Amino acid sequence: MRAPADFTSALYLGMRHPAQLLAGWDALTLGKPAALCDVPGARAVAKSLARLQGCAAATLLPSTLHLFWDLFGMLARERCAVLVDDAAYPVARWGAERAAGLGLPLRAFRHGDTAGLARLAHHWRDAGRWPLILADGYSPASGDCAPLGQYGALAEQEGGLLVLDDTQAVGLLGRHGGGSLRQHGIEHLPVLVGASLAKAFGVPLAVLAGSAAWVAHFERVSDTRLHASPPSQAVVAAARHALRVNALCGDGLRRLLAQRIAAFRAALREGGLACDGGRFPVQSVPLPGRPDLAAAHAALRQTGVLAVPQYKDGTARLTFLLRADHTDGDIATAAAALLHLHDALRRKREYN
Repeated sequence: MRAPADFTSALYLGMRHPAQLLAGWDALTLGKPAALCDVPGARAVAKSLARLQGCAAATLLPSTLHLFWDLFGMLARERCAVLVDDAAYPVARWGAERAAGLGLPLRAFRHGDTAGLARLAHHWRDAGRWPLILADGYSPASGDCAPLGQYGALAEQEGGLLVLDDTQAVGLLGRHGGGSLRQHGIEHLPVLVGASLAKAFGVPLAVLAGSAAWVAHFERVSDTRLHASPPSQAVVAAARHALRVNALCGDGLRRLLAQRIAAFRAALREGGLACDGGRFPVQSVPLPGRPDLAAAHAALRQTGVLAVPQYKDGTARLTFLLRADHTDGDIATAAAALLHLHDALRRKREYN
């Protein structure tokens, strides 16, 4: 039986790290917190990730949940106000909510609304608090990048800081996959970047990158480096392998992924069907009428195509996560099955 064409995995570059490729570790954990002893190889991996992203320094954490919970706990000690782009991903927002629980003012602004953000930043600066701006590097929910250059310039102008969740962008966007700072040319602005490597690089590991002073301060006061287990040696080895693959053929993988995205969109366009997502690998297709989303999802699955069922703004959608290791056949099968399903739903709506 033919394996299904699976479009539910966010391993965008198709990177996988079989155990036989991950030399250099002999135990999963040291049994010690990172505050006492760094995992072997972690410093070198962090340094390589900082260089890739255009930052002076970086440190590793087990997940972005650890990272943003810890980071905003640190920032809650500062005299600032948290200003959140309303398209920011929930995990980073959970960190911001921790800061609010510890007493910092928290306000949301409309995604991309630089004028609204400027008003908030000026208001809180006049109130004696510098602006701490939280946003995503790339937001699949909104289908675009925020105007990060303007966010960062505003943070600099008001003596504040831009904090980015760059999970979607690291490995995909910017020079050699360096992420949003490289993509937008904002390496020189006051920015801290938190990102998971679990998307493009296929490694369940988080990295916090920024100025040497901020990263050093974070490591000194970090709660999770003291009270939680550090990343495992196996995960650090996988990150080292991912960086090696990225250096050798990452640009080629990104070009191949771009071709897969273009082919998928072209096949749908030829069938008269539009989809959201632009050149990003998350492609979302609205379904006509008010269909039973679970039934539509099941019908697609029966054709051997796996996608993600979603509701957005009250509209039923099927979302496809494209990867560099999808074949031409996978793309053709998915597009044909989706066009057939869409046509069946449209005819059913007209009949009713």
